[in-house]
Amino acid sequence: MDDRFTPRPLAGWYMAAAIGSLLLMAGAAAIFATHHLFVDVTRLPLDQRRALEAEPAWVSLAAGVAVLTGFAGALLLVLKRKAAEPLLMLSLIATLAWLAGLVVSPLRESLSTNDIAVAVFAALINWTIYWFARHSRQRGWLH
Repeated sequence: MDDRFTPRPLAGWYMAAAIGSLLLMAGAAAIFATHHLFVDVTRLPLDQRRALEAEPAWVSLAAGVAVLTGFAGALLLVLKRKAAEPLLMLSLIATLAWLAGLVVSPLRESLSTNDIAVAVFAALINWTIYWFARHSRQRGWLH
């Protein structure tokens, strides 16, 4: 019998991982807010201004959905709620849409290799947090 997914006692590292996930998502929300909501475009260097103006609205929307659902999902992980998993899946899908938008839109011409690497790293972190939520649900740690 396969007992990989039978309920188990809550791991001692669970809360540290859940709080770490919440902090990462809070950081992503702060970066999104700084980049999209509170930036004064006229004070940006010309290359950054062009990049911001070249970003399609749907790419910004995908980033916003990814950040909001990711933060809510991570908060639900801290609260040990099953609803964390579908929210984090939605965040992962939105993150992948955002990443695709960065690569295929006219914005790509304004981005450096480092910018793309950071975006890929953000997607990998998002996937890891989703995997953690899925793992936690499978172990019976979420209610």
